[in-house]
Amino acid sequence: MKAGRLIAVLALMASGLSPMTARAETLTNDMVVALVQAGLGDDAVIGKIRASAGNYALTTDDLIALKKRGVPGPVIAAMIESGSQGAVSAKAAYSADSPDPLTPHPSGLYLLSDARMVRIDPTTSNQSKTGGLLGYAFTGGLASLSIKAVIPNVTARVRTGRARPTFYFYFDEATRSLSQAGTPSPWLSGPASAITSPNEFTLIRFDVKKDRRETRTGSMNLAGAKSGVMDKDRIAFDYEQVTPGVFKVTPTADLPAGEYGFIYSISAGAGPGMWSHGTGSARIFDFAVHP
Repeated sequence: MKAGRLIAVLALMASGLSPMTARAETLTNDMVVALVQAGLGDDAVIGKIRASAGNYALTTDDLIALKKRGVPGPVIAAMIESGSQGAVSAKAAYSADSPDPLTPHPSGLYLLSDARMVRIDPTTSNQSKTGGLLGYAFTGGLASLSIKAVIPNVTARVRTGRARPTFYFYFDEATRSLSQAGTPSPWLSGPASAITSPNEFTLIRFDVKKDRRETRTGSMNLAGAKSGVMDKDRIAFDYEQVTPGVFKVTPTADLPAGEYGFIYSISAGAGPGMWSHGTGSARIFDFAVHP
């Protein structure tokens, strides 16, 4: 062992600290100020900051206070950089499939499947179709014309064998730091940018056709027009807040085998102009139930 290393170890032993304890030191604002006031120089203080854990207060007022106490700009920048690295480490604690609802998850809608969460990505209905057109025409508008949102494929990618599945909604309020880091949010699309509760969604069942799934999202006759999911097509569900921005959602009754989805509330419209209110571009979080 070199003489310098031996002296350092002996000094640590004399102070009652081990080398591991010394390395575990966590710097604070006051400790950085003390290092600067001791005249160590910017390079030495920055090196210490980069080699040590830090628990810094870095609000705007804290930064101004550091400057007033004589901490140079490069040292303050090193403290900010160290704090940013700590935030990145904290984000690593996010989980995309942890079954614990209190574990931070990226924003989105999840199905609790066995011992993990499965994220349901939104499917966009990029087309609409009409039903009952002949009846509407032959009765001069007395019979209703239905408008349907269509999504491709006959089954959803996410499936469950439970007749009464459990879902978790993670809104941006619960994952704000991750969202600000650039992680895409499924809620940020047009009017959906303000979604904060499952109450803004409707649970529906799809009619399965040859190569697609469709659901009624509007109707029109001589009496007027309606845009949105019809009341009799809605499937009831309960929800409870687990923590700010996180909600647990369960259907109030068992779901028969079939294709389902949570659809964001469609704005009401009137007459043919209802096409402009998003009926043909609904965002649907689809899943399948196959007990």
